[in-house]
Order: sequence, then structure tokens, then C-alpha cells
Amino acid sequence: MKNGSRLAALGGVVVAGALALSACGSDNGGGTNANAPAGDIDCAKGTVNAAGSSAQKNAIEEWTKIYAQKCAGANLNYNPNGSGSGIQLFNQKQVAFAGSDSALKPEEATAAKQRCAGNNALNLPMVVGPVAVVFNVKDVTDLKLDAETIAKIFSGKIKTWNDPAIAKLNDGAKLPATPIKPIYRSDEAGTTDNFTKYLNTVAPSVWTWEHAKKWPNSTGQGAPKSDGVTTQVKSTDGAISYVEMSYATQSKLSMAKVKNGAGEFAELSPDSASKTLAGAQVVGTGNDLALKIDYKTKEAGAYPIVLVTYEIACEKGLEADQAKFVKSFLTYTSSADGQKILTNLGYAPVPASVLTKVQASVKALS
Repeated sequence: MKNGSRLAALGGVVVAGALALSACGSDNGGGTNANAPAGDIDCAKGTVNAAGSSAQKNAIEEWTKIYAQKCAGANLNYNPNGSGSGIQLFNQKQVAFAGSDSALKPEEATAAKQRCAGNNALNLPMVVGPVAVVFNVKDVTDLKLDAETIAKIFSGKIKTWNDPAIAKLNDGAKLPATPIKPIYRSDEAGTTDNFTKYLNTVAPSVWTWEHAKKWPNSTGQGAPKSDGVTTQVKSTDGAISYVEMSYATQSKLSMAKVKNGAGEFAELSPDSASKTLAGAQVVGTGNDLALKIDYKTKEAGAYPIVLVTYEIACEKGLEADQAKFVKSFLTYTSSADGQKILTNLGYAPVPASVLTKVQASVKALS
């Protein structure tokens, strides 16, 4: 396929971390028949390249494996190089779709419209990735935090784990005098954008920076991508960071309970994250489904820090072979079968109230 050759010529746009899985042409017995129809999915063939959010990497890997089993001859190369890089590659026509943990900003949407031959690029919510506040403090496994305290930690105003502000939230806990070592994403990331948006929204008197994909201050130490953050936290006593639940679960990191708008310290789970997203407001128009999340949710049991990974796709204007593949693949990922795999991977499925809209938007792709 021409786009695949173009990417190869660019020299490593699809890096070693990218996934390239193809379907087998025969059934070896005991596995899924690669030639069997994929339910109501109109299978595509060929090779398509995509890039972006590392938050959804684990979901994309599983989806790609299953889709390849269902659709013989289908290959997806996904480079989890971060939301910012994914959108850049999409707008440069180097990938067929991009994953982003934030909806397109106005300037990105304008560039995407040019990329889509004058048509709109859609924000399609596909993965709910709860953002865990992870920590590594010797002999501490249970920790409660609120937005103001988290903001003070990541702005350098609280420096040790036995600080009175933390102790007040964790009555009776034995907190050491260990220095706090914040870890932040060093690359541009939608996870950072969502985390800083939460802090700026819920604790604006402490977190005075605007939300952004790039970490806004010099407090702590940077680490690249979600894998780099989890590795750094695991190896650093006193560390605290923010990372998607799937990575926290995979790395067996301790996760803090976070106070929500109802005054509860909510434990992070797929269910508690879905409760927050169910109250999100669609702010996009037409088939665009950009969402506004209520970080101050008062829903009982809701975990307040969640992000949505969008697949950024041309509504129209993509090359015909790529358009067929993208529509086919996203039809599967937005299906009930595609969504049900997310819980076991450390994600939350898109709530039904939002998912029906996603399915309708994917159906409109051409």
C-alpha cells in the first residue's frame, strides 16, 4: 500500500514499540477462524498506519490482535508515540488515524480539515482511561488525597510524605519523613493535559497553570511516555505520579483514593470511572463527539480523574482503501464485543449513553 511505503521511507515513524499483527490465512484448529465473518463488520484488507496516545496502547494491541483474527489480510501498525505526535503525523498525512487523550484544539482542527480534503476530522471517544495517582512509599499502601493536596505536591509546596496536609487526610496512617519525588510526563501527552485540567478546575487557587499537554513547571523529574513513568515510580522510593489505570495495574503500583465532589474518597475502578464519564457533556457538533468532563462530579462512588482517548478520523476525504480500513476497524472497536475487553485491560468501557453516539458517527465515515 502506498501509505505504508511512504512511512517506511520516512525511516522509523513506526518504531519498535509499534504493533504489526496480521491475520493467518487458515484455521489451525482450536483458534479463531481468520476467514470467518466478523459479525456485522465489513472486513478490510491491507496495511494501515496509525499513531498517538500511549494511554490506549494496551487496548489497541488487543483490538488489533482480535481484528486480525476476524479479518484475514488486515494489518495495523500503531505507534504509541503520544497524543501530540500522533496528531502531528495525522495532519501531515503520514497516518490514517490518530489516538489522542484530548479533543482537537482549534488550530489542530483547522490543520486536520486540510488533511481531510476540506472535511471535518472527528473526535470519536473510544477508550475511557482513568488516570491513577500512583505512589511508591515504603510501608504505605493505602493513601487518600484531595485535589488541593495533589496540586500542592506537584507544585512543590508539599515536600515530605509526613506533611500535616497529607496526615490530616490519612488519620492514623504512619507516614514517613521521606522526601516526595514527583514524576511527570516529559513528552507532550493528553494524560498531562487531562491531569492538569483536573487540577486547574478543582484546585484553581493552588494550581494556577493552564492545562496543557506539556508539563508546566520544573517540580520533580520527567519521564517519557506511560511506560517511562511507571518504570521511574517503581524504582524510586517517595515517588508520586499520574498514569493511566491500565499501566498502574500492569505494573502493580499503589493507587491513591481521590476525593470527589460528593466528599467521598473514591477508589479507582472501571465502574467508578464510568460513573464520571456518564455525566460528560458532548460539546462537539454533528458527528464530532468531543466531550466536557465534570471533574467536580457529585455522583456517588465516582472517581473524578478520567480521560477519554479519542480516535481522530476524517469524516470524509481519506484515500478510499484507508477509509474502508479505518471505518471497519473502528466499527469493531466501538461494538459491544470491542468494548467488553477493556475492563480486563485496566480501562473502563464507554458508557452506553455515549457509545450509541460513537457507533452512529463511525457509521457515517466514508
